Amino acid sequence: MDNRSGFLKKKLAYIHINAAKDSTITKMKKIGFLSFGHWANHPDYATKTAGDVLQQSIELAVAAEEIGVDGAYFRVHHFARQLASPFPLLAAIGAKTSKIEVGTAVIDMRYENPMYMVEDAGAADLISGGRLQLGISRGSPEQAIDGWRYFGYELKDGETDEDMGRRKGLEFLDLLRGEGFARPNPNPMFPNPPGLLRLEPHSSGLRERIWWGSASDATAVWAAKAGMNLQSSTLKFDESGKPFHIQQAEQIRLYKKTWKEAGHEREPRISVSRSIFPIMNDRDKYYFGHEAARTDSFGYIEAGRRAVFGRSYVGTPDQLIEELAKDEAIQEADTILLTIPNTLGVEYNLHILSSIVKYVAPGLGWK
Repeated sequence: MDNRSGFLKKKLAYIHINAAKDSTITKMKKIGFLSFGHWANHPDYATKTAGDVLQQSIELAVAAEEIGVDGAYFRVHHFARQLASPFPLLAAIGAKTSKIEVGTAVIDMRYENPMYMVEDAGAADLISGGRLQLGISRGSPEQAIDGWRYFGYELKDGETDEDMGRRKGLEFLDLLRGEGFARPNPNPMFPNPPGLLRLEPHSSGLRERIWWGSASDATAVWAAKAGMNLQSSTLKFDESGKPFHIQQAEQIRLYKKTWKEAGHEREPRISVSRSIFPIMNDRDKYYFGHEAARTDSFGYIEAGRRAVFGRSYVGTPDQLIEELAKDEAIQEADTILLTIPNTLGVEYNLHILSSIVKYVAPGLGWK
């Protein structure tokens, strides 16, 4: 009996220890930064020109990889002094780094030619060795009225611009399968492979690394059915009046449920964006201390569509750990994208990222 009792105690201890490990594992997150790539000829900006933003984005990605950040992500806006055409930048970062994920959050598909985009994305992914993580979407309200029309695109009969964005997104996703569709010329300049021709260069794993940026429950469900990963930002259409993180968590749970029902074979990835600023010194307090008491806000980003905007998290590392542990959407996601003030330069943004990686992430079990 004593031997058996000792065996059972050891077994229970083993189960307890491994259960604790499993609990920690479920909390682990990939941590990336998200840059909007602003520039302006402002005396306080380190990014006075587009060239400054592009060069500093590469420098920050290289430095972020060195301190253990998992991803370098960039927002795409047109007709604005912000980053636009993403693929030269993504390819350059891919060539300069070896581990960090390189991606977007998000590319506005209303402005894109899906076929040309497949070629650009395939090239950038191959240069990076398969580290591209492309967030695409219908996009947000832009600087120019129907700016996509200047790019040569028109709506089909009865189509909204949202419909067009989703249509192009599905076309892009389908083309990434790498299946042939173009009839070969019988007298080509170079010999063709047998059968119909596909777009080249083809990157075989990229299709599973496409994310859809969703601002509503309905588009999250749509993305799950289509087999795309999910990106949810720091704002969402208000669909219940509940706090932002709760609405976002409910959106993610609905996405997961739909994904499972759709029968996809792989596990999806889910990211949420957050503005997190540890107060480590007087400079941090000067820049962000005034945001510490702010809460979620409600407003309108489109006519007639009310949205909820998530709060910024500002405080000492201990305060951030306590507050972020209560964020339900973060618990549901596997990836956190940290919005950064890119105009403050590489050194300061690296300070922010390093403070989070060293002093906040471990306390939450993210790393």
